[in-house]
Amino acid sequence: MAEQPTLWDAPTPEPQQPMRPAPRILRVTDLNRRVRSLLDADATLADVWVEGEVSQPSFPASGHCFFTLKDANSQVRAALFREELARAMVRPEHGMNVIIHGRVRAYEPQGVYQLYVESITPAGAGDLHAQYEALRRKLAAAGLFDDGRKRPIPRWPRRIGVVTSPVGAVWRDINNVLRRRYPLVELVLSPSVVQGATAAPAIVRALQRLYAQRGIDTVILARGGGSLEDLWSFNDERVVRAVADAPVPVIVGVGHESDVTLADFAADLRAPTPSAAAELATPDGTQLPTILNRLRDRAAAALLGRAEERRRHLDGESRALARLAPDIASARQRAADLVDRGARALDDRLERRRMSLRAAHDALRALSPSATLERGYAVARTADGGILRDAASVAVGDSLQVIVARGRVDTRVERTRADGTEELLS
Repeated sequence: MAEQPTLWDAPTPEPQQPMRPAPRILRVTDLNRRVRSLLDADATLADVWVEGEVSQPSFPASGHCFFTLKDANSQVRAALFREELARAMVRPEHGMNVIIHGRVRAYEPQGVYQLYVESITPAGAGDLHAQYEALRRKLAAAGLFDDGRKRPIPRWPRRIGVVTSPVGAVWRDINNVLRRRYPLVELVLSPSVVQGATAAPAIVRALQRLYAQRGIDTVILARGGGSLEDLWSFNDERVVRAVADAPVPVIVGVGHESDVTLADFAADLRAPTPSAAAELATPDGTQLPTILNRLRDRAAAALLGRAEERRRHLDGESRALARLAPDIASARQRAADLVDRGARALDDRLERRRMSLRAAHDALRALSPSATLERGYAVARTADGGILRDAASVAVGDSLQVIVARGRVDTRVERTRADGTEELLS
């Protein structure tokens, strides 16, 4: 008899392994984008202040600046774009200790995160920079930096006012540049201290003195380079508002190219240096002959063009008048033809009249008594002047006057007869 299988004899089942989800495979781009989104979502990293040392700054042709910010233990890459670099208070240099304000973001193409710099100041100037930023935001909100307020610089100035220190290189450099470049302009110096606690009100007074002058075309506010503290008077709100309220265009040339003050933002034109401000305020005098020749040529061409336009207009008007004017020659010819025709018609009519008159004259002549007398007849008149028609009306002895073709005959009646008329018909 076969043995029945028991539970002990049943094979032990193998334990079931849990199912693992298939891994999600990211592209490198997706990974970098996710890291970037995480960094962008961090409010602290979106507005961060970092202190460190600038290392190996580079300035490619794009105008941007790239460098490494480091301390004793770490480093981070930093990018300062061209627009922010133009407004920066300092130009990054290797080994410079700075305080940077910006935000942290990931640069997806290279898979690195870096610090995007919005402002950079020397370390130790943090309080001044905070004041600078606060005042900049305040004045920008008030509209003092709006591009719509900027006015063009006069191309051919006659008088230029300058606010700077009367001693030092700046005033001398401006004089040298204008003497070489455009000696026709008159310079009016309004002297002022440009550094220290009294500089800001002194600069405002110097500007106001120039604003009160008549005939000032442009104002240059200038001083040489220096530290943030040296240039701080040009960040003073009183100076900035005095520049913004100027009745004439203002050019600010303070410090070096990398030095940017709040007065630069309020000015109608920012110059990188005082000498550049003098150049921007005036044309190049050496180009005046070329400019005058060009203007002369343009004026001559404009006049000739205008004259040619007027000539074409007059020609058109002449042609129009010629079409509207009567044809005098044709009218004269037609008048002459009509006169000739009228004369011929009149002559013909007169000739016909003459012929008719001659015919009537001949007819009348043929019927006239004189013609009858010419044919041998005579007219007898009685003593009382009556015409004798009947022989019975006279008696023998009566006087008669006989009118013949040529002359008269006085006679008397000797005898009368009642017959004799038929003799005239024979």
